Parts: sequence; C-alpha cells; structure tokens
Amino acid sequence: MSFSLIPRGVYPAVTHISPKALAEKGVRLVLADLDNTLVPYRVTEPSRAVRQWRDALAAEGIALFLLSNSRKPGRPHSFAQKLDIPCIGHAGKPKREGFFRAMERMGVTPDQTVMVGDQIFTDVLGANRSGVTPLLVKPIRLAGNPGRYIRYAVETPFRLLGRWRPFV
Repeated sequence: MSFSLIPRGVYPAVTHISPKALAEKGVRLVLADLDNTLVPYRVTEPSRAVRQWRDALAAEGIALFLLSNSRKPGRPHSFAQKLDIPCIGHAGKPKREGFFRAMERMGVTPDQTVMVGDQIFTDVLGANRSGVTPLLVKPIRLAGNPGRYIRYAVETPFRLLGRWRPFV
C-alpha cells in the first residue's frame, strides 16, 4: 500500500467521471465522499445530476457507496438513504479500515474500486493507502470555513500533479 498524495486525475465534478469508462477499467465499486464532492456542505438532498450519475453507474454494473468522515449525527446515513446506496459514516479517512469495510461489504477488491473525493489528505491518501484508485474532484464550494482555503492551498501541488495522471 502506497503513501501517496497524488490522485489519478482531477475532474471538475463527479458527473464528469464516465461510468462507461470506469466499467471498461474493471471498476465495480465507487466509494464517494459526501461534503463538497456529491453536494455542498449542509445540503441534504441529492441533486438530479447526482441521481442520474448513480443510475448510470448502476447501468454499468457499478455500485455507488458513500464513505464519509462527516461528524454530523445521521447526515451521511440520511443522505445515502435518499440515494438508496450503502454508507459508512465516521469512516476515519485516511485510515484504511473504512475502505476495507466498504469493499468487504460489497464483495470487491481494491483493484475493482475507486474513491472519488475532494480532499488530498483524507480521500486521496486513504485510497492510496488502501490500494484503491483515487479520483479527485474540484470542491463544490469553499465558502464558510477559512481553514478550507488553507488546506486546499496546501493541496495545490498534488492537484496539479494529478492532472497529468488521468484514470478515465
């Protein structure tokens, strides 16, 4: 398992990641972060675009699974229920345990799994440490927490390097 902060591609949004291209690479499971990846912070309903992306994944035989570090009680599970997908909240990313629990639950291996997230130090690092392919998306919205601006600024070199390594 690798200690790498470099993603396999940087995408404008989850909906720019082609389910067909993922299926052609042998992907059977997409682990997805919640906040700033699928929806902005505090948004409780999946958008039509996210629902359509989930349906397109399913049509290719790929399961979508919510893997969130959210500390808000019930938020990840409530959102996952609205999308009718499985979920692990308080996943502890970048620790590997949440990734392995999700893959075991879905009966897949790391080489059949990708992680889609907006953060280098949780989503990308955790995926790389678990042998899962990390796909990075632009954060939906940075507004609100000044710490996010600092964190994303520190992540900039890794985001730039990731652009040269697209997976799909």
